[in-house]
Amino acid sequence: MRSASGLIFLALMSVSFAQPTGPVKARVTRFQIDSPLPTLPSLMMDVEGNGVGIAQQTARAQRLQGRILWIDATANLGAVSPTEKIDALVKKIKSVGFNTVVFDIKPIVGYTLYPSQFADKLPKWKDQTLPLSFDPLQDMVRICKREGLTIYASMNAFSEGHRNLLTDSTIFTKPGPGFEKPEDQTILYETENFLSVYGGGPEMRLNRTANSLDRTGNTVSVFVRGNAPAQAIPDSFGAVVDDTGLVLATVEPGRWSLPGIPEGGSLLVGVGAAKEFLMNALRPGRRATLRSQPVLVRSGERVEQQIPLMMNPFRPSVRDRILKMVEEVCKNYPLDGVIYDDRLRYGGINADFSPEAKAEFEKFVGQPVLWPTDVYVPIIGFDLSRGTRPGRWYDAWLTWRAQKMKEFVQDSRATVQKARPGAHLAVYAGSWYGEYFRYGSNWGSTSLRAGFSYLNDQYRKTGFAGDIDFLVTGAYYNVPTIAEALAKNQPAGRTVESAGQLMNRCVRDETWAYTGIELLRFRGRHPALMSALQAAAGSSQGVMVFDLSHNIQEFWPVFERAFRQRAVAPHAVPGLLNTVREKRKALDASGAIEPPVIIREGAAGTGM
Repeated sequence: MRSASGLIFLALMSVSFAQPTGPVKARVTRFQIDSPLPTLPSLMMDVEGNGVGIAQQTARAQRLQGRILWIDATANLGAVSPTEKIDALVKKIKSVGFNTVVFDIKPIVGYTLYPSQFADKLPKWKDQTLPLSFDPLQDMVRICKREGLTIYASMNAFSEGHRNLLTDSTIFTKPGPGFEKPEDQTILYETENFLSVYGGGPEMRLNRTANSLDRTGNTVSVFVRGNAPAQAIPDSFGAVVDDTGLVLATVEPGRWSLPGIPEGGSLLVGVGAAKEFLMNALRPGRRATLRSQPVLVRSGERVEQQIPLMMNPFRPSVRDRILKMVEEVCKNYPLDGVIYDDRLRYGGINADFSPEAKAEFEKFVGQPVLWPTDVYVPIIGFDLSRGTRPGRWYDAWLTWRAQKMKEFVQDSRATVQKARPGAHLAVYAGSWYGEYFRYGSNWGSTSLRAGFSYLNDQYRKTGFAGDIDFLVTGAYYNVPTIAEALAKNQPAGRTVESAGQLMNRCVRDETWAYTGIELLRFRGRHPALMSALQAAAGSSQGVMVFDLSHNIQEFWPVFERAFRQRAVAPHAVPGLLNTVREKRKALDASGAIEPPVIIREGAAGTGM
């Protein structure tokens, strides 16, 4: 048996970050044929970028690979009842080579699939039903354990409602517990926007939703480029403005013909009082101006903006509810752990601006704050695009809200460990790290150094990679590899491989990293799915497949081929993550210089 110091020495020897010296020499390209899944066709991959990190090298050396299948709650409600269905499903999952199941038990609507003391049970979703007397989690855990699969329960931390249920009762008759507790909803920083002519004069409020006609005449409607009305709007008046507010053309009543709307500009349309306002105020050559007035509203009053109803993480009642549910499932079921789905975050850069948040933030900065404009001022364009002018405490606010989310992760981990010692806490997130500062969820390492403007010394400390046992990010792209993107002249950052690489580099060996792919994108494209599986497995320590409901019958043969050579997941090896973390600490202490983090921009919202 090697000593701990011997293991560290071997790690230092095997991971070399030496700087080149002497004259520049020709080198073999980083793009080479590779096959992380040997039973699938090999393909050209960035083998250099895919090989960085002790976690990556350890998993490869020991032939470990996470192979996770995600089972969404609402989409698969009918597939997890009765017991016989679960039994057949788990046997199939095992037979094709998956080694881990994630079972969603608290979807964004806020109700649960298991009997909870803290939430109602979900008995129906669209045309699928789940008997109230049946507990699918109990059978899922028991059968997964019997078949040798690790099993994690997925929970949406800060979502307690579903927008679509407000208007469509055929899905389910209740929209979510969060709608019954408006005091717990997150507070959004919005604006009321007013239009006037340059130099002063009367104002008229703008409709806050673009491409939607206000027939009451109370607001001026805004139509943006590519979304102008297809037909004339009777008894109306319109004006086309550019991004500076310059009126380019007007559309008289009864003569509806649409001139082109420039980028950043809009077509302003009014009926009734709004029509009279536009006719009097706007003529070609004049310039319109916008004025914005801050307003703070509950998320339930802006359901058109997001499907999940986001709650206020600063409310003790909100935090306690989810932590009690985590404790409940860990105590009552022999799970391998809990994984938080993507709602482990704030509702957006404009959330949360509640009184609770203000009070805590003022303690953080040590003085009163002009709320919310000391944080930032929204800048509204004529196309209703929303920009940001940073305020006095903008950077402090980004850091503080991310730190509060890190503290919640730490509280969650302590809850898991107390309820079931040895169980894991994991997190799923969208894959484009470059946008997550907006959501206050820093899933990176506390020692990450990369070229993101918000990643200063203070923000860096808010990373929670070291507080979780594995991270999954949704690299939900159509193009598998960087080399394929280059060949197609498409953005290389919007590939499965690039997203996996960035995640792996961002967590810096503080947790296992698994790349998620979305089955829906590969219907009828089996070769592309094979390539995506290769890209995910090659760029990180494994792959997560979302989701069982995505016509998975079509893909079972692909998985059976891909996973023919069986593998154990890194997270299933006791103590191995701690060994990796210790090796990383020793390597950092040695002064080794690692390769720069390559940032290829991903697409906003991917995997969220």
